[in-house]
Amino acid sequence: MSGPSNHPDSAGHQCRAPQPAQPGQNQPRRADPAVDAEPGAAPCRTPTAPARIGAWLGRLGLVLALVALGAVLAALRPQFLTWANLVTVARQISINGILAVGVTYVLLIGGVDLSLGSVVALSGVVAASFAHPGDYPLVVPVAAGVAVGLGCGLINGVVVTLGRVAPFIVTLGMMTAARGLALVLSAGRPVSNLSPEFARLAGGDLLGVPYPMLILGGVALLSGLFLHNIRLGRYLYAVGGNETAARACGLRVGAIKTFAYAVCGALAGLAGVVLASRITAGQPNAGVGYELDAIAAVVIGGTSLSGGVGGVGGTVLGTLLMGVINNGLDLLNVSSYYQQIVKGLIIVSAVWLDQRTKR
Repeated sequence: MSGPSNHPDSAGHQCRAPQPAQPGQNQPRRADPAVDAEPGAAPCRTPTAPARIGAWLGRLGLVLALVALGAVLAALRPQFLTWANLVTVARQISINGILAVGVTYVLLIGGVDLSLGSVVALSGVVAASFAHPGDYPLVVPVAAGVAVGLGCGLINGVVVTLGRVAPFIVTLGMMTAARGLALVLSAGRPVSNLSPEFARLAGGDLLGVPYPMLILGGVALLSGLFLHNIRLGRYLYAVGGNETAARACGLRVGAIKTFAYAVCGALAGLAGVVLASRITAGQPNAGVGYELDAIAAVVIGGTSLSGGVGGVGGTVLGTLLMGVINNGLDLLNVSSYYQQIVKGLIIVSAVWLDQRTKR
């Protein structure tokens, strides 16, 4: 009888598959990649020292790029560093940042979600429907919007895992369906006449810091802690790094993937609520192209499109860089048409760099 096989993950670590019971021995427990590994090796997909150094250098490069870009914009347009403009940048990047954190979960498992923009619109319409003056307390429209996003994410995850359909196709279908449902529920018109409490969710601030930025900070902090300190968070890296090894270690890969899509959908729902509050309406045509901005921010932040590599810290830096670029183009009076070209070039460049780092 052949011995147990060892499956290396994409970081080169060995993950021990469950061994058959021997006569006279108790049935061994299921292997856990967060605990079980070859002697002296790290758990499945734990970053090696060179990988950690590379990630740190990548984030340092993003910080330097932000500083350099800020210095150039401040020299060209002194109003860039005014408090009013910085608050504007914070409000602008918060929605894309919340989306980007959700995208990080999906990209870490090697997936993709193209439905985010439409889910933002649908969640905003539903939230606005519960946010009329005197109808419900603030928690109800917020919970309704997040629940809609969560439901869309769960559907994506279940169809991808149980139906074994490519994520690109599944989320493309959800993109169309969610947009259509948003138009049906709103009769093609913005859902307006919202309560002042709901409008303050995006328009208010705490000690000068906009509420949307505080929401983004909370989401990013909790996600960072979850991905690096909670076992389920580390499982996302294991699945994205080497799905075959993760299965051999006994992981429920389908459930883990569904969880990632559910979190991504829930955060898209939260972003939709914040957007509806910001524009004081549930706009069924909102969110077009948001998924590409979020994916670009995540990839710029160092998360690999092939999965298993990345983190929330880089995602936040990538979001900041994208926000500063957009704000700088506005201050320089660059036409919105040319801004679309610049965004396209940034996305292509980010993907190209991601592919080069894997060679």
